Amino acid sequence: MTKHCAECVFFEDHVANGTAASDDAGLCRFNPPVTQPSADARGFWPVVASNDWCGHFAGQIAAE
Repeated sequence: MTKHCAECVFFEDHVANGTAASDDAGLCRFNPPVTQPSADARGFWPVVASNDWCGHFAGQIAAE
């Protein structure tokens, strides 16, 4: 199994941050949104390339 972001259950390939979509990017939903410096600014989900990888890769969500 390829363990790249595009194959991870936490990868979201559409634009939720409100910016223009990149053909090779998506949002990592493993961690909460990144906070912004001012209290009235909303947080943003980290943008990752589809071929990036990390130690949190999950091909499926484990049953409880």
